[in-house]
Amino acid sequence: MAKKKDLKQTINYICSELLAEAVAASLYGTNKDEETKQQVLSTIIITRNDFVKRISHPEPGLDPKQYYKQLIEDFNHRVSDIIDQIGTLG
Repeated sequence: MAKKKDLKQTINYICSELLAEAVAASLYGTNKDEETKQQVLSTIIITRNDFVKRISHPEPGLDPKQYYKQLIEDFNHRVSDIIDQIGTLG
């Protein structure tokens, strides 16, 4: 299992890259729907906050190795969904 600090840094890095990509897609993309753009940006911020909190406060009673493995899988699925949403902006 990676250190909590490393997981947080990785999540922060990925979310900042997603945010930059979403802003670029919203500025230069063909989709002019402002509500969709705001929804994608807020989803990225909420995702970052949610997963950093989950790292800091793991659920009691669960095996830490399994908990963090599931956390990483959940994050990867969420990032995949966000990438699909960013694709609709372009």
